[in-house]
Amino acid sequence: MTVQGVKIHSKVAPKAQAELFTDGALKFLAALHRTFESTRQSLLVAREDAQRRLDSGVPLDFPKETEHIRAEPSWHCAPPAPGLEDRRVEITGPTDRKMVINALNSGAKTFMADFEDSSAPTFANLVNGQINLRDAIRRQIDFETGGKSYKLSENPAVLIVRPRGWHLDEPRITVDNQPISGSLFDFALYFYHNAQELVKRGYGPYFYLPKMEHYLEARLWNDVFVFSQSYIGMAHNTIRATVLIETLPAAFHMEEILFELRNHSSGLNCGRWDYIFSFIKKRRADRSAVLPDRKDVTMTVPFMDAYVRLLIQTCHKRKVAAMGGMSAQIPIKDDPKANEVAMAKVRADKLREVTAGHDGTWIAHPLINKIAREVFDQNMLGPNQYYVLRSEVKVAAADLLSTVVPGKITSEGVRENVETCLAYTAAWVGGNGCIPLNYLMEDAATAEITRVQLWQWVHYGSRVSDTGAPITAEFVDALVKEVAPNLGKIVASLKEADVNVAVEYLKAQVRRRWPSEFLTSDLMGYLAVRDGVEPGLQRAAL
Repeated sequence: MTVQGVKIHSKVAPKAQAELFTDGALKFLAALHRTFESTRQSLLVAREDAQRRLDSGVPLDFPKETEHIRAEPSWHCAPPAPGLEDRRVEITGPTDRKMVINALNSGAKTFMADFEDSSAPTFANLVNGQINLRDAIRRQIDFETGGKSYKLSENPAVLIVRPRGWHLDEPRITVDNQPISGSLFDFALYFYHNAQELVKRGYGPYFYLPKMEHYLEARLWNDVFVFSQSYIGMAHNTIRATVLIETLPAAFHMEEILFELRNHSSGLNCGRWDYIFSFIKKRRADRSAVLPDRKDVTMTVPFMDAYVRLLIQTCHKRKVAAMGGMSAQIPIKDDPKANEVAMAKVRADKLREVTAGHDGTWIAHPLINKIAREVFDQNMLGPNQYYVLRSEVKVAAADLLSTVVPGKITSEGVRENVETCLAYTAAWVGGNGCIPLNYLMEDAATAEITRVQLWQWVHYGSRVSDTGAPITAEFVDALVKEVAPNLGKIVASLKEADVNVAVEYLKAQVRRRWPSEFLTSDLMGYLAVRDGVEPGLQRAAL
């Protein structure tokens, strides 16, 4: 493998690397980087400029320059691609081999194979995950371990892949001495090796696109799609992409995002947990935006309800899917009564989604499929609800920015945030991006809520309601000291060194003037160095 200007800075998972990093694949990666990296960087700078305007008191609003796009009723997005007509239940999860088989066999309509929030991007996870998806597409993924056989079913779920967001670098590959985009790395390897094969099998290359903040970021993805289809000689408009509306700025750009991707669009999704994280982070300079305990920030609070209603109306106006979000509950095997309560919450959440007009929902565990399917089967008789236009909905900017959130900041809520943030951060640094904790499935999005809430409460001098104690950095330190030694009892396989990284990270975060943009960006350097990258070679290291 000798492609000019391309260097691989890791020897992890050599067999997978040899299969993936062919000269053709590396040339494609280099072409994408050289064509689009400068635009990506300019868009990331634009994010910083937008944040400075928010900090100075300029409120978010719907963009004036694209008013004509929102006002024009005649344009619609592409029709559903094969396998995406009915998406009533989508299961999500990382790309390890066992998970891929179990998810594809779960009975869900689609499987979102995740290189983003539920996957820690060690090089082994990334390259082995690509091999697993390649093998699944070709029905060569069956294997045996521990005396148990894992085999793909006759009618597996339709595969959708989520690459990482535009903000993340991939430091283990450089082109012309620059780290490449994590988004383009994940997209390019999957697309290059599988797009033609997927079409042969009656489907296509389908994607979920995360973390966008502006319609110009959607335009960049569309440009990447057009370039890539031409590069491999594929018919244009074969790719389909669903965009996660999981940042506060993106909620003001929904129609524009659909417009930019319209020939490749398969809808929008309510990325609820990241959206809450973004609501806090983007309004970091706004004392009125301090939120109560995480458990009280539900889908029925005004700002979340407004976002859902606007998303459904927008998607159905443009004839694409309005996908619901993730219930974090997972089955509780050893406590039937507690399990009944948890599953009742799932059922109520899915009923809320389908009656609001969503065309499908997300689950994180195969055993939840039955509940979600029953609710959607009973309340959505056709393949989707594009006909539910929600024309009565009127959402103003003030509705999306409402800070009316009933609830309190409690001692238990602060403690749970500390526990979740530490446990997840330590697991992520150790290579695991998805952990069950207190019968909830925690990923980067939920961990990010805990991190920025702790920062927000310290920054604005909030007090716990039950004792009246002020939440200071020292208050958080005391909880960290109490919680950290017991993390190994609640999350398997945590290493002391990784817990120590998590402890120092959280203690530093609550003392910052502003919270970091993403913990994954902050901590990527640890993964890169462990994968053999010299510290000076990657932008994302601490």
